[in-house]
Amino acid sequence: MQNRPDRSRRNAGPVDQWNTLLTTHLSNGEVETFQVTHPFHPLRGKVLELVARRRNWGEEQVYYHDESGRLCSLPLKWTSLAPVDPFVSLSAGRAAFRVSDLLELSRLLSSLREGKKEENDAKNRPAV
Repeated sequence: MQNRPDRSRRNAGPVDQWNTLLTTHLSNGEVETFQVTHPFHPLRGKVLELVARRRNWGEEQVYYHDESGRLCSLPLKWTSLAPVDPFVSLSAGRAAFRVSDLLELSRLLSSLREGKKEENDAKNRPAV
């Protein structure tokens, strides 16, 4: 009889192997840490021990253990491990918005105006 994985736990939560990953160590033996930097995340400012760093579904993730020992993840861009954005670095706080973000906002506002215009046109048409 072959050893097969226990499928009764399929939807029961994280697999035990994920909870036993080793914490990554730097070359000098110290544990690597990171800080949560996302302005609206409840863990903002908290320093956590890095367990792993992986690319999942096209986005880089960092993994850590929470207070109960459960393996959790955050997008890398929400942490101090994210590379510094060149725009943020060069603007040094002098520019509140990127040009690309403003252009995207302009397109969004235009599409909303067009939708509103079509809605108003439909209301103003005489009933047949």
